[in-house]
This record gives sequence, C-alpha cells and structure tokens, in this order.
Amino acid sequence: MDWTSHLPLIAILRGIKPDEVAAHVHELIASGIGLIEIPCNSPNWRHSVEIALHTAADRAVIGAGTVLNSADADALAATGAKLMVTPNTEPALIRHAVAAGLTVAAGFLTPSEAFAALGAGAQILKLFPASNLGPGYVRALKAVLPASTPLFAVGGVNPLNLPDFLAAGCAGAGLGSDLYAPGQAPAATRARAEAFVQSFRKKSQ
Repeated sequence: MDWTSHLPLIAILRGIKPDEVAAHVHELIASGIGLIEIPCNSPNWRHSVEIALHTAADRAVIGAGTVLNSADADALAATGAKLMVTPNTEPALIRHAVAAGLTVAAGFLTPSEAFAALGAGAQILKLFPASNLGPGYVRALKAVLPASTPLFAVGGVNPLNLPDFLAAGCAGAGLGSDLYAPGQAPAATRARAEAFVQSFRKKSQ
C-alpha cells in the first residue's frame, strides 16, 4: 500500500506490548491515522508488528522504528510490513532496506546527513529532534533540500505546534509521547490522535 494515500502523520507506539497492539491500532485507524510504527526497542516488537498488520489489513501502512541494523530491517521486511523509520543516518542500512522493498524514513539532523540519506535511497526525511530546532530550522533546510522530498518533523511535536512545522514546509510529522505513552488506554490514544488529525486538517484548509 502506498503511504501517500494516508495523512502524513506517523503514530509512534514506543513501548507497546503485543497484547495491547490491536486495540490501539484500531483506535488510530478510526481517528484517521493510517501510518503506524512500532519501535524496535519495544517489547517483542516483531510480534507486535505482525499483530498490527493483521489488525490493519489494507487500512493502514505498518512499520517499525528505531531500526539500527540490517538484521532488524530484514526481520521487518519478512513480516510484510512496508515502512522503516530510523533515528539516524546510516547509508548502508538505508540502501539495504530499500533493496528489501521497504520505504525508509531516515532520521537526520544536518543538511549533510539529509543529502547522505537521500543519496542512499531514503524516500522520506525525518528531522529529529524537531522541537529542539524549531520551524525556523525547517525553513532553512527547505531552501536547500529537493522540493519533492517529504520532510517529517519528529520529536516534541504536539497538536499546538504541528501547524507551525507544516507552515515552515514539513509534509507531516511523527507523533511520539504526545500521542502514546506505554500503558495508556486505547480511548486515550483515540482522543490524542483525533486532536492531531484535527490540527493537521485545520492547517490544510
């Protein structure tokens, strides 16, 4: 499934347990979010990805985040998931993942890292940590990055500052602790997700 058919908001379910996944994925999809990542430093992450894939079927794009090595990239691809998110720029890993058929959102901080990620084949750039740098830094980056490159802000993004990052040129954002905290109720995930979706759509109008 093409990730561009969904709102450019990636739900990050860091720390979620396999027996919690189905309920939260259901609520995220119901809220309008169809890009979901389960970080590799979550408990039994591969099993959680498999559950998320089964729950979502063709309604969402599922992937893993905090992918740091080719073994985890291969394990992710073997599940049938299509999205891989990294916290850093590692060209060899990006090339490996792209060759395995994964869409890669590569984490970067500097323009040099961004161009290295693009040169390795990354399809999405993930500015991290975005809130520490702010929308002004995004504007500076957009002046030199290819206009067609989707740029996502990740790290400290919330419903209040999301419009500022979008206005600065971000295509979307990754939603972390302001969306999901380990152990929270699925209803809370739904409410927080709806706040992000509303914020995104308000800026898009």
